[in-house]
Amino acid sequence: MPTLARLPLLALLITGFAAPSVFAADAPRPNILFMIADDWGWNHAGVYGCDWVATPTFDRVAREGALFNHCYTSNPKCSPCRASILTGRNTWQLEEACCHFGLFSSQFAVYPDLLEQAGYLVGCTGKGWGPGDFKGGGFSRNPAGTVYNRHKLKPPLKAVSNQDLAANFKDFLADREPNQPFCFWIGTHEPHRAYERDAGIRAGKKPENVEVPAYLPDNDVVRRDLLDYAMEVEWTDEQFGRALAVLEEAGELDNTLVVITSDHGMPFPRVKGQIYEDGYRLPLAIRWKGHVDAGRVVDDFVNVRDFAPTYLELAGVSKHPQMTGRSLTKLLSADESGWIEPDRDVMLIGKERHDIGRPHDWGYPVRAIRTRDYLLVHNYEPERWPAGNPETGYRNCDDSPTKQWIVEEQGPFYALAFGKRPAFELYRLQDDPECVKNLAAKETYAGVVEKLATRLETMLRAEQDPRALGNGAIFESYKYLGKRGGKGYDEWLAAQKKKAKPPKSQPSEP
Repeated sequence: MPTLARLPLLALLITGFAAPSVFAADAPRPNILFMIADDWGWNHAGVYGCDWVATPTFDRVAREGALFNHCYTSNPKCSPCRASILTGRNTWQLEEACCHFGLFSSQFAVYPDLLEQAGYLVGCTGKGWGPGDFKGGGFSRNPAGTVYNRHKLKPPLKAVSNQDLAANFKDFLADREPNQPFCFWIGTHEPHRAYERDAGIRAGKKPENVEVPAYLPDNDVVRRDLLDYAMEVEWTDEQFGRALAVLEEAGELDNTLVVITSDHGMPFPRVKGQIYEDGYRLPLAIRWKGHVDAGRVVDDFVNVRDFAPTYLELAGVSKHPQMTGRSLTKLLSADESGWIEPDRDVMLIGKERHDIGRPHDWGYPVRAIRTRDYLLVHNYEPERWPAGNPETGYRNCDDSPTKQWIVEEQGPFYALAFGKRPAFELYRLQDDPECVKNLAAKETYAGVVEKLATRLETMLRAEQDPRALGNGAIFESYKYLGKRGGKGYDEWLAAQKKKAKPPKSQPSEP
């Protein structure tokens, strides 16, 4: 019995597959190498103009392919973003998988399974989908594919993973049948915290070279923390480079669609897990020699949910009817830079519960709309604490020297990162790309707020978002499936009551 990889085109059409609609009909089905970092900010790469973080591998892929200036995730947290990548859907369309440490249900088709059915060898190494529960949702393996995690290495930093991702990739390639196309997911665990304290200083990096964003205090604590983050970004880029070397050694580099991106912004206050530009905007470079012209820069708005329909189209597989993303093939095949598809100029972002630390395990529901000029943020429950309650430690912000300094100082940066927020926030991004000047309350922008709020509501309703349809309570009912470790509000409250108990009476001395 021939494999699907070797069936003629007519047979593929009969079995529900279709030839690519943009690239030449006789174009080969490419291999797909998808490489994703964990917590890497969009503008921390050399090709984006950053001179204090070295990313030669990412820069190479961008130079030899296309660099995307406006790639977004619909939800800036690990597992919701990755679920969106795999399913081609926005996270509010994924039920419990919208929440961090939630359940990922197999009722949602994922592109690795679809490609496997079409004859591809599919696998992953490092961080696939997670954290959360996929087995309870009906998946027999990680939704990103069969896991290859056998090899270890001795990394140069104490706080990074010791998985040898490139060696694991080499094992995967060894399992291929001759000429079989493959789809492989490489997920680093970096630059997720924790970091090796002052690793950047010991490596010779200079705090004065760091560019500190406006929402963080410009001091030595923050600059050193950013240098430690830079070290882990550079380690991530090195891992990607080693994987490319494996691909070249196998003679498959030019036959492979290479994609490098991240799941959300850096793990600093007001970034990771928050609905501001640096939280949901991602680095993205894509290479496919002979099909994607080298050195192009694309300004169109794209979303991680666009990856799945892109991979399927290039593999000659029909887009799954569940998928709401749009294929990127027109952007990849274009011969010019700049704006390619005029209607790719609006993006929706949002979140529900990320981490525990509020009463009843409540989340902090947000939806936002991003246009060429503005970001409008709708905070549905403004009376709640956006990063988690103070008494439980602001759990939707990773612990760090930067976080500790801001919490202890209790100044304007505390208000930006941890303070309560109004129902609506409006930022004019040309003047305020770091989103620190909220214009929503200004009378001169009332018309802009009303227009964008209406458009946001209309688009969310069209996507059947329960939050926009008046059933947002469904998101509050989904259970948090991670280890609690005393970090939940109820655990904190129980500990406080225990502390408040009067001491047991002691017998009086004789």
